[in-house]
Amino acid sequence: MRALLVHPPTPPTYWGFQHSLPIAGKAASLPPLGLLSLAALLPSDWEIRVVDENVDPLTDDALRWADAVLVTGMLIHAAGIRRVLARARALGKRTVVGGPAVNTDPGAFPEARHVFRGEAEGRLAGLVRTLAANDDEAPQLLSPEGDDRPSMEIVPPPRFELVDHRRYASMSVQYSRGCPFQCEFCDIIEVFGRKPRSKTPAQVLAELDRLRATGYRGSVFFVDDNFIGNRVAVAQLLPHVREWQEKNDFPFEFYTEASVDLATKPELVDSMVASGFSSVFLGIETPSAASLKETHKLQNLRQPSDDAVRLITAAGLEVYAGFIVGFDSDGPEIFEAQRSFISSLPVPVAMIGILTALPGTQLTRRLQKEGRLRIVSAGDQFDRPNFEPAMDERTLLSGYGELLANLYAPKAYYDRCVRLVTTVGKPKVHTRLRPGAMRVLARSIWTLGVLSPRRREFWRLFGTALLRAPHATARAIELAIQGEHLIRYTQENVLPRLEQALKSMPRESAPKAKAKLDRPVAAEA
Repeated sequence: MRALLVHPPTPPTYWGFQHSLPIAGKAASLPPLGLLSLAALLPSDWEIRVVDENVDPLTDDALRWADAVLVTGMLIHAAGIRRVLARARALGKRTVVGGPAVNTDPGAFPEARHVFRGEAEGRLAGLVRTLAANDDEAPQLLSPEGDDRPSMEIVPPPRFELVDHRRYASMSVQYSRGCPFQCEFCDIIEVFGRKPRSKTPAQVLAELDRLRATGYRGSVFFVDDNFIGNRVAVAQLLPHVREWQEKNDFPFEFYTEASVDLATKPELVDSMVASGFSSVFLGIETPSAASLKETHKLQNLRQPSDDAVRLITAAGLEVYAGFIVGFDSDGPEIFEAQRSFISSLPVPVAMIGILTALPGTQLTRRLQKEGRLRIVSAGDQFDRPNFEPAMDERTLLSGYGELLANLYAPKAYYDRCVRLVTTVGKPKVHTRLRPGAMRVLARSIWTLGVLSPRRREFWRLFGTALLRAPHATARAIELAIQGEHLIRYTQENVLPRLEQALKSMPRESAPKAKAKLDRPVAAEA
């Protein structure tokens, strides 16, 4: 049996870093961990190939080779998933679609011969039998009934060897699934549950061994939606990871996602830093206590989020953060409140989105009852909201655009970078120079320090790091590389799309609010 596992290309997004990757000499940010994990679950006598269209094109020869084509992706990949399914079916191949997009919207891909919902571990028997037998009578839905969630202790290591790690800016592993909180807009708790499940320390170390055996050295993303969902288990894991890192001369630098209340456990932060973690993504969402209460994100009220960020940063973890505008309790003043709040923080990478009602969430169910839901979300943050917002929609879109334009004006972004490098604590571990680091430095200096119209800001950041925070010099270069994408993507993609969304609104519903998005002046562009 020959199975071709395909991940479609990711459209330009903030997290895609498409403008930054050429400077780093990479083709994509992360490998398709879901497919590598699935490959480890399929029969050992099957021939398996992985095609990540973010790295290599999907050829007809690759499709002809396969007996079955299995595709995955998120909602934002839906168009790409359909394109792969159509090409495979045109060549007479049996197709299967699974993964996040199917889990949140199971009816989204009627063109797939088979659909698999939910987690794969311990649940693949029917799918394997159907594909092996080429059973034409099998139903479309091949995942078992019920919503039983498998133990993470039966999850084998991903097959990292099926991709070329040299093409990726980072590699990834997964430790846990699920989150104990109940944020109204979040689909993670719907898909993976509110009872965190985790791998044993022995499993995690085995995965790190498997990844290290490929020859990879560099950053590794723990993709957990809340790495500290089970604090007791994480506290037990981290000493094992630290010991493994020390034994292997710290081959990896880790980053992950966590809840803001990580700051209430300084001993956990210190243990993460000592184990080689260098950054963490936090869902801060908003400085508005009313909005946090409204959306049931009560864990963010345990201490002021700005204090939490500064505590975590000072301990040695760079904070990436997510923010949302458009909660029901938000008024027009939220845009200036968010701008002021974010500008005061050492958080260069601030991902801001308009509230979206994702399929299957508490938010979507509430909005349906209230008659406010418009369409199922396709994962697009830069179009009109998929529900009737409480705030005037034109005010929401124009305020959101102005907020992004302000925060990703070059000077504003680099101001936050300077604040970060002069605030972040010194690392507690010594890591070797990563392979290719000098080439990346040379490309960065030439591209950002010589050719870029933002070269003055680059040298300001680089000089500040050298003089005031030498331990953060490499981090400053990484921030400058990331900023190239964040600034350009905002100006070249996001703001024009928001302007188009404003123009698409019926004129008769437009108040006197300013519709034109303010842009950074040309000298800053």
